[in-house]
Amino acid sequence: MHELNNRLKSYQESTPSAEEAARYGTDLLDSLNKGEVRCAEKIDGKWIVNEWVKEGILFIFRNSSITDMSGGGFSFLDKEPLTTRSFSKEDGVRLVPGGSSIRNGSYIAPGVICMPPMYINIGAYIDEGTMVDSHALVGTCAQVGKRVHISAASQIGGVLEPAGALPVIVEDDVMIGGNCGVYEGVRVGRRAVLGTGTILNASTKVYDIVNSKIIKSEGSKPLVIPENAVLVPGSRRIHSDFADQYGISVQTPLIIKYRDENTDAKTALETDLR
Repeated sequence: MHELNNRLKSYQESTPSAEEAARYGTDLLDSLNKGEVRCAEKIDGKWIVNEWVKEGILFIFRNSSITDMSGGGFSFLDKEPLTTRSFSKEDGVRLVPGGSSIRNGSYIAPGVICMPPMYINIGAYIDEGTMVDSHALVGTCAQVGKRVHISAASQIGGVLEPAGALPVIVEDDVMIGGNCGVYEGVRVGRRAVLGTGTILNASTKVYDIVNSKIIKSEGSKPLVIPENAVLVPGSRRIHSDFADQYGISVQTPLIIKYRDENTDAKTALETDLR
């Protein structure tokens, strides 16, 4: 059991002093920044939620007060330890000027590219070679793998409560097109491609045209998009007298193919830009 988890348990059993709470917050945020602890991790091929990490983040919120972080002519007020992260050239992160913000307590690996304006929230984990494009959001505790492309205006949803809830997980080499949304603990398998405007959440049914089957979440299990799947927005009819009368349908993601050489050529990241 991690030392920070042990400390958190002791604080839950007896009220910590202000100094102990502040020290714990600093240590947890530092460990999250370094990627030493994660809100979820893959162990023996299975994703496991580290509930105590989320509980620790909530502990920081509960045991800190709002402070003035204003600067540069702008007003900012937030919980005292939850400043934006600072980076140096040695971190190997390319953070392009123009209004982006990365919150303290998020891991940003070397080789990550952040195009302005974008936002990465506390508890997020962004692995090597990933690009977060303009107007994109990576929410609280979201886990994003290596060489992922999160295109402009796409949203990777976050989750802190309940602590056991699985955060959104995007595995290695995924291509997420512009204006996509991935929410409510959805897991996107490695090398999948989400076409522009694809929306995925816990109640989404995904129609796999290739294999003639429907993919959906089951009970506490998340919606899992298969590896190499290529998704685009589609629609399906609603069957009721009213819907039939007016031809109503709802948006539904469709798997139209599985990744091949042609797909790889279209989704290849331009290495010269790195």
